[in-house]
Amino acid sequence: MTSQTHGLVCAHHHLYSSLARGMPAGGVAADFLAILKTVWWRLDIALDLDIIYWSAALGAAEAVMSGTTAIIDHHESPTAIEGSLDAIAAGCALVGVRTNLCYGVTDRWGNDQSLMPVGTTPQSMTDGARRGLQECDRYLSTGATGMVGVHAAFTCSDETLEAAADLALRHNTGVHIHVAEGDADANASMRLQSLASESWLLAHCVYLDQDMPGTIVHNARSNMNNAVGYAYPAKKNNRIVLGTDGIGADMQEEARLAYARLRESDISQTPDTVWQWLQNAEQIFPEVCKDTVTWNYGDIDSPWHSAFTTTSAVSDVAIGGVPIVVDSQLVSCDLGEIRAKAAEATQRLFGRL
Repeated sequence: MTSQTHGLVCAHHHLYSSLARGMPAGGVAADFLAILKTVWWRLDIALDLDIIYWSAALGAAEAVMSGTTAIIDHHESPTAIEGSLDAIAAGCALVGVRTNLCYGVTDRWGNDQSLMPVGTTPQSMTDGARRGLQECDRYLSTGATGMVGVHAAFTCSDETLEAAADLALRHNTGVHIHVAEGDADANASMRLQSLASESWLLAHCVYLDQDMPGTIVHNARSNMNNAVGYAYPAKKNNRIVLGTDGIGADMQEEARLAYARLRESDISQTPDTVWQWLQNAEQIFPEVCKDTVTWNYGDIDSPWHSAFTTTSAVSDVAIGGVPIVVDSQLVSCDLGEIRAKAAEATQRLFGRL
């Protein structure tokens, strides 16, 4: 047993949510779709490139200080699409965190900027989705690490889903998509089955009713927070990894929550299952094996110890041999400046809501 691990991976993040904490309420949500409308779809349409940059920098700083050296991010900003992935990449580069980025295309906003009616499926690709695909194409064409993002099947036309799958094939990458997170997207597998491949990253899969190729990202805390139900990841045939869906990037804490939820559903389960989910992310982001995280706890690499030790903390992080955190202090950049600029960006963001 040791106090060191490889860098951890947050396999499904929304870095723009770093500034959402404390945002003005949009009313009491009765279900998951209402949460999307009153929180996240209000927030993402209010973003600009400067806000995106500082939210990424803050999220990356908080991630690395909790031992996460790689972030697979799913981004949406319908009124600030072009250049958004560069803004996220720059914010994370300021800190030194590894990234895999995508823009999540959607047809939920019509060409007249009206939100799609509840219960309807878009019939054709919108200008916004086309611009989102162009942003993915542009970013991937630079040689940057990324995927083609799709919000979810239920907010996309078949035309958009097919175009996203085709673009991913052309770039030899996968599609990063929310799948059956809530009952509004319960028929996702029917629409995606013929398009998906093992290179796809499938977030949530709570209502997934048939096998689909791809890696499933389990987001235990987010699923509980949104009351969408339990995904029963241990029963799936897919490779399972862990994400946070934008609620920070403390993957040790996320693993503890995932274990508690797993154990609640099946008393025979052990921490070894969730530890494997945590380690599986190294298969999709192998560069983290070059990173080292030193903890204040000597048995951090033991599933049975880490699952029940809530006080473990990071002391040092090196990414590719470069010191990023030393003696629990971020040394790659000025954390005070990031927090100050993020606070200013938050005020501008909240003023638009």
